[in-house]
Amino acid sequence: MPSERRSWAPLLAVCAGYFMVILDVTVINVAVPVIGRELSASLTGIQWITDGYTVVFAGFLLTGGALGDRLGNRRVFCLGVAVFTVSSAACALAPGALFLVAARLVEGLGAALIVPGSLALLQQAYPEPAARSRAFGLWGSMAGVAASAGPLLGGLLVSTVGWRWVFLINLPVGVVCLVLTPRHVARSPRRAGRALDWPAQCAVVAAVALLTGALNEAGRRGWTDPAVLAGAGLALLSAVAFVVRERLARSPVLPLGLLRSRALGGGAGIGLLFNFGFYGMVFTASLEFQHQRGYSALGTGLALFPAVAMTMFASVLSGRLARRTGDRPLVVSGMLLAALGPAGWAAAGADPAYALLVAPMMAAGFGTSFALTGSTATVMGAAPAAYSGAASALFNTTRQIGSATGVALGGSLLASAADHGTGIRVSMLIGALAYLAAAGLAWRCVPTRPPRPGQAGKHAS
Repeated sequence: MPSERRSWAPLLAVCAGYFMVILDVTVINVAVPVIGRELSASLTGIQWITDGYTVVFAGFLLTGGALGDRLGNRRVFCLGVAVFTVSSAACALAPGALFLVAARLVEGLGAALIVPGSLALLQQAYPEPAARSRAFGLWGSMAGVAASAGPLLGGLLVSTVGWRWVFLINLPVGVVCLVLTPRHVARSPRRAGRALDWPAQCAVVAAVALLTGALNEAGRRGWTDPAVLAGAGLALLSAVAFVVRERLARSPVLPLGLLRSRALGGGAGIGLLFNFGFYGMVFTASLEFQHQRGYSALGTGLALFPAVAMTMFASVLSGRLARRTGDRPLVVSGMLLAALGPAGWAAAGADPAYALLVAPMMAAGFGTSFALTGSTATVMGAAPAAYSGAASALFNTTRQIGSATGVALGGSLLASAADHGTGIRVSMLIGALAYLAAAGLAWRCVPTRPPRPGQAGKHAS
């Protein structure tokens, strides 16, 4: 029994940090309209309270992964938890919108140091495929629990003690994580000889920030505004610069062989698409319920509960089924089911009764989480242990880019559409197409069975 408890201890320690990061993504959705009113923020300002965090999170994930591989994933993970906890306290004390956005940027940096190490530490702690599949499934279900608790907890806190407590709740979780991790998670290997590719890191940050900024400003300025077009063009150039740099660098963020891997690249693309669909839907639905239907923050959390409640057990279920069926059928079926969510919302009409939206939200939440375990296993199985942090960072970078663009595009469509109903239906249809594209990509790129131990390293040659 003691050894069994010890076997679960690394999972609990790592998931505490990951839970905090994901909770901060979902708990903010129902709080930002209230924060915007109290701090006199514009719609663009509201978007940046959400996206400022996500932009830095996505932009620096590769840096976090590279630092973890170089300095040790446990050390960088703990540093990220400390940064995240302190910046959460700063968010809670923010006197104005600009200060809050700045604190959210630092919070995003902490998250970028936490997440790559979380998967790498689980891969290190559970080397056997069956145990690793269970660990990844529970890691994914932790995201589901955080996603489920976030809107309800955010609504409850905003309606009772105020929005600042949305950030204060991170403090005890961060302290618990900092106590558990050094005691129960083994030290990670350090590869100090591996240089950090700073030009590539800067190119990633620039591409993510410019793309998200262009999408945010499109709603206010219009899609053909020169500043919007310039931002999108510069984002594309930054992405091209990253690819060129990776081809020329002596010590790239990921070896070229890994970047050409169908499993790794395809899994990362799937993560981008399903985060785009899910978080775009949650953001636009939150604005719909509060701004158009007059729901309170707590009412909005309850209204969103069908979408996020399904994620609590879908990842665990897919983790168990994957040992019998392999990952491909689970990822494909999850994405097809998730596509019914935003498609069903769009088909429900201009001003549908809430009862008509329950089943679509449940389909999106279950399908997204059901596919998460398989896509995670696909990416991590395609990388050798020496690049586990970088592979985890790539997967989570594309996921956060998907979240940022989903939120930004959804807000811009609502702001620029002729009427609110048209804007939300177009946003939902785009989300459904993203899920369908993810299903097609999964059919081509996700292996039916995970690679045997040692096979992953062959991709790096």
